[in-house]
Amino acid sequence: MEKSLLPTPLSLWMDSTAGPDRGGGALPGEVDVVVIGAGIAGLTTAYALARDGRTVLVLEAGPVGGGVSGHTTAKLTAQHAEKYASLRERKGPEAAAQYGQDQSAAVDWIARTSEELGIDCAFVRTDSYVYTTEDERVSDLRAEAAAAADAGLPAEFVDGVDLDVPAVGAVRFAGQARFHPRRWLLGLASAIEKLGGQVAENARVMRVDERPVPVVHTERGKVRAGEVVIATHYPLLDRGVYFARLDPVRDLVVAGPVARSHDGMFLDGDTHHSVRYHDNGGELLAIVGGEHYRTGEEVDVEARYARLAEWAARHVGVTRVTHRWSAHDLSTLDSVPYVGRYHPLSRHLWVATGFGQWGMSGGTAAGLLLADLIGGRENPGAWLYDPERFDLRSSASLARNNFTVAKHYVGDHVRAVGADSEFATLGLGEARVATSGASVVAAYRDEQGVLHRRGGHCTHLGCVVAFNNAEKTWDCPCHGSRFGIDGTVIQGPATRPLPEA
Repeated sequence: MEKSLLPTPLSLWMDSTAGPDRGGGALPGEVDVVVIGAGIAGLTTAYALARDGRTVLVLEAGPVGGGVSGHTTAKLTAQHAEKYASLRERKGPEAAAQYGQDQSAAVDWIARTSEELGIDCAFVRTDSYVYTTEDERVSDLRAEAAAAADAGLPAEFVDGVDLDVPAVGAVRFAGQARFHPRRWLLGLASAIEKLGGQVAENARVMRVDERPVPVVHTERGKVRAGEVVIATHYPLLDRGVYFARLDPVRDLVVAGPVARSHDGMFLDGDTHHSVRYHDNGGELLAIVGGEHYRTGEEVDVEARYARLAEWAARHVGVTRVTHRWSAHDLSTLDSVPYVGRYHPLSRHLWVATGFGQWGMSGGTAAGLLLADLIGGRENPGAWLYDPERFDLRSSASLARNNFTVAKHYVGDHVRAVGADSEFATLGLGEARVATSGASVVAAYRDEQGVLHRRGGHCTHLGCVVAFNNAEKTWDCPCHGSRFGIDGTVIQGPATRPLPEA
């Protein structure tokens, strides 16, 4: 499908659901708990704590669910690609069983709680499949099915899938689910408010002081808190060195009408193409993901969208793309999320991050775990997600991640020095990062001919940004921060905009 036929990037979940304006009103001076981030991890934490009787304030830089949680394929499943064989081999059968139990419990909790609260989030039970089209990979999927079944999950190996792909084997998880994440999050936000909590939009957090008591500083004022939860996807505070322990990746998503739905949700274990279906007000849509790349890499994102749309047309029957968006994922060194105390010396600062491509169940499980930890309750899975864990195998991942960061930090500066700094030659829709005097400048000429110039250094740790030609953003390849053409922060860990240049 040609690039020109693709719509302007816009998430189906955001486009199909409006929420109330929570951008006004004064912030309270003090609460029991401040939760930073109104995505699935943050709102789950906040709801569980509000239900426990805590006074809760949720702070969100944009709209509720407008970040990572509103830009997902929204599969709700304990099947996380080929997770269980590797997890059992690396951490033991107890870890695999605990992880599977936590993810399954999260799916069940959403099913139960959405019914209790009367939230119409289009929750539908369906089977989930990871398949392969390569004969030599069949043994891997058989091993994954066995490991998942041993972990107590409803898993089995099957010979094929109900999808127009030449699959030669698959792992099937029975009774998983799909849903509308934005509807779910708006429902949770309303439930938090009914319990006496407050959800504040357009309230970007700039810093958090831990001592003598936690104080959260926002663009709209400061708030004292007994406990502070950082659930901003990428932790916005550099303490804890999360920027060195997380790998940022983006996956592209296209959606469009199809004549019929296939039975289940699907993931190609080799190419990572993903397929699920959604009833959008009587119109059946297929939601297709894939074409992942490291955030901020110098790639033609528009061309990747076109390739994904072509794959969706050929294998799923999507001939017209109505929506497209990108999902932002963070992977930890051992592919298990970090959930717990923010750093070894913190007593009232908590974190949830690193869900890979599986934030719907993973973020829910994290929120329930944090509510237990803050409430002083025992949780059998706390050891598995402890942010301070480390093993020898993680050191290799740490070295690879930071080599990539160092490569970008040096190499992108060198490329900027060598680039043409005559920005007047930029055509409509063109962008360039180059040095201008002693500064690195990120320049873009929009379709109206206006030239936008911003500082080219990410305001997090100074890496050089790259242009995303599909979403018209400046993206940092080191730690995943993203900025608008006007320099505004779209995603952290950066909290300050790109300056004018």
